[in-house]
Amino acid sequence: MFEGYGKGKALAIAAPNPTSESPMSQLPPLRALEVFEAVGLCGGITQAARRLGISPGAVSQQMKILEEAVGLGLTVKEGQRLRLNAAGQRFHEGCGQAFERLRAAYAELERSKNTNNLYISALPSLLSKWLAPLVAEWQAGYPQLSLYLDGTHTEPSEAQANGVDFRLSYGEGIHDDQHTIELFRDCVVPACSPRLLAEPVAPGQLLEHPLITIDWRPKFDSPPSWEQWFLETGVGVVQITNYRIYSLSSMAIQAAIDGQGIVLAQYSMISRDIASGQLVLPCLRALPMPASYYLTWNPGSIHRSHCRAFQRWLIERGRDQQEVSQRLLGD
Repeated sequence: MFEGYGKGKALAIAAPNPTSESPMSQLPPLRALEVFEAVGLCGGITQAARRLGISPGAVSQQMKILEEAVGLGLTVKEGQRLRLNAAGQRFHEGCGQAFERLRAAYAELERSKNTNNLYISALPSLLSKWLAPLVAEWQAGYPQLSLYLDGTHTEPSEAQANGVDFRLSYGEGIHDDQHTIELFRDCVVPACSPRLLAEPVAPGQLLEHPLITIDWRPKFDSPPSWEQWFLETGVGVVQITNYRIYSLSSMAIQAAIDGQGIVLAQYSMISRDIASGQLVLPCLRALPMPASYYLTWNPGSIHRSHCRAFQRWLIERGRDQQEVSQRLLGD
């Protein structure tokens, strides 16, 4: 992921051809594209003008400039409203993505001006349910430090790596071995609101309640299923028809907190909810996750003292979590 960052590379630069047209000159005016993006987002001239702080006439003028530049009509009039036609909608999708990338690149550039920044990218549920509460405690020792916590399933590309100091990922085969370490392998346990089940029960009795499951496919191997859990606990082969399936662990856990059913959840993500009394474990039987969580770091960042301190601290927290998992699996 961070491969090649900070390494010197030879770069061959072709001599400019004075007769060739610059690629930038082939693009429509940037201001017209900016206005076009706003019109597509806002759904009309007046709303876009308000968003951009300019007059509706100025918006209409820029839209005319853009249509002349591309040689194609991009809008259609419906009564007093102007909306994008099919071609405009397709073009707007690409423009919107380009502007988002530009804004993200500019934000990274602004963050890079401050050496007291720490940019951490992690899977959304792991970030919200495990890392964020922990890192708040760590940051208390670094009051001058600004943290940027980015919850995303997307692995940073080489182009983005300059702005990312650490990435927490799940699964194997996506890591730079030189700058990656296994953080911990989690386990899953049944959990529910104490309003649903206040006392421990036998494994088979869980079938009497709605079962909440987590499915990460196709991007990742999903946590163990309820069918696997009932098989491993001796209940045997079961057919479950009352599933509620979530693609995010944090959403499934919140549903259980709200009393909507029993979730088979990663213990790392529910330990604080158990400690606070929002969740209980109706049956203490754990199954291991199919893969581990990994920590990858940017070799260009590790020279900073706070990055080295964070790396050491997080590896220790991973070891702590691994010990908890092993104890649960041994019960």
